[in-house]
Amino acid sequence: MPDFAYVARDTQGKRVSGTITAVGRREAAAALTSRSLFPLEIQAAQSVSLARVRRVPAQLLATTYAQMADLLRSGVPLLRALEVLQKQASHQGLRQILEQVHHQVEDGATLAQAMGRFTHVFGEMVVSMVRAGGEGGFLEEALTRVAEFTEAQEDLKKRTVGAIVYPAVLAVVGTLVVAGLIIFVVPRFAELFDRLRERGQLPALTDGLLWLSGVLRVWGIPLAAGLIGGTWAFRRWLRTEHGKSWWDALKLKIPVAGGIFLDLAVSRFCRVLGTLLRNGVPIIRSLEIAADAASNRVLALTLLEAGESVSAGETLAEPLAQSGRFPPTVIEMIAVAEQANNLENVLLSIADGLERRTWRKLDLAVRLLEPLLLVIMASVVLVVVIALLLPVLKMSMTV
Repeated sequence: MPDFAYVARDTQGKRVSGTITAVGRREAAAALTSRSLFPLEIQAAQSVSLARVRRVPAQLLATTYAQMADLLRSGVPLLRALEVLQKQASHQGLRQILEQVHHQVEDGATLAQAMGRFTHVFGEMVVSMVRAGGEGGFLEEALTRVAEFTEAQEDLKKRTVGAIVYPAVLAVVGTLVVAGLIIFVVPRFAELFDRLRERGQLPALTDGLLWLSGVLRVWGIPLAAGLIGGTWAFRRWLRTEHGKSWWDALKLKIPVAGGIFLDLAVSRFCRVLGTLLRNGVPIIRSLEIAADAASNRVLALTLLEAGESVSAGETLAEPLAQSGRFPPTVIEMIAVAEQANNLENVLLSIADGLERRTWRKLDLAVRLLEPLLLVIMASVVLVVVIALLLPVLKMSMTV
């Protein structure tokens, strides 16, 4: 149902405004009248910009969840808590969302139903945990766990990005330096080596370097434009269903990096599934949400198939083991946990262990990558220098 913005007066003549959900303007006016409000103006409310809302930082969402849990735990009513969070929100998109959530709850919806309209911001996992907390009477605890989970995932993401920033900058700077040498420095020696080329005495390495320099000077801009265009088209293709599936499958096959990607996806799956199960969400629904949270379509398909097997009466460990995509240690721990009826705690323990192991792998890979990039850069520069010095040495020997 659409939302309508209204301006009305209450029984004391005070002017009030807000939004209300109704089938049409007439139904909105009737709903306002039932609240003892005299409507002055009713018009369709502007929807929140999804492009703006999608930029809500995860850390800000985690803080919002934690503050809401603290307010509710202190005895503050839900509507009042939403109003407080809305007023103090520094992000405009989040403020608009909290306003709409407040109005939905005010109209009789549950917090999970109101947040469910913005799953692109909150996520299916958060909505499901809030729903389970609301139905089970532990909403404050559910919000606290959501906040902790969001902070943990954001911390892992920042650590991962921070680890690869320096190697990426090093690779870009090295490429620019080498390109500058070939395009601007090498051509200065071209006239000097013309006589050797005429005599057929120019070394092949030097001749190839001069040819590469000439190609880049003439075709450098078109090649750069083509590279940028090709990269843009490739990224667009990766956003398609086929492209995402291809990339997710390829990531798991990359040497060294494939193991890191797999551990990250499995740890994310285990943490989401364990958190959902601990908060009372049914296992079938939890598997569906955890499959999306894994951020890998290959593993997601495996998890969805596992959900079908679990619904048919099988254990979770059996279909995961048959897929061959999960580490054997993870399978064994899940199997033992199912027998001990302690699956949610074991899954969270697995997630913690995998994240620590992933960070160690990532740290080691970055430490190896940095000297490797330096060696590659030094080797390329050395080749350029040797290609320029060989003709000079040859001319000196001739003299």
